[in-house]
Amino acid sequence: MKHLIKRYLAVVYEALLLLALALALTAAYIMIIGDASHGWKRLGLQALLWLVIGAYFVRCWVVTGQTLASQTWQLKVVGQHGQLLDRQQAMMRYVLASMLLLPAGLTLWWALLDREQQFLHDRLLGSRIIALPPV
Repeated sequence: MKHLIKRYLAVVYEALLLLALALALTAAYIMIIGDASHGWKRLGLQALLWLVIGAYFVRCWVVTGQTLASQTWQLKVVGQHGQLLDRQQAMMRYVLASMLLLPAGLTLWWALLDREQQFLHDRLLGSRIIALPPV
């Protein structure tokens, strides 16, 4: 249970970091494009946010297996055999996690029931989050 609590705390920390990124991107987008409260401009902002956040996660998972939040909580995303994810695996993880968050955070709730306390997207893809030894 301790490992799961660390992962949920990392999710909260990640959300705060992403909120800051989203606010900065939104401000820049509105300064360049103008009002983005409806129509194609709103859709464009949403797509930009999803893509930039995805690029952040994919890069982190491919290069080190760790985002800023997971570094803080000493967690790491790895593949089935403990290796770093390749770009395709990381992109699939991001897309699947995004889809499974939409129905009321399903992927996060799943970890409460999973025998190894893994998120649903990790269970489906064969990836997992591991706790690193203390430094």
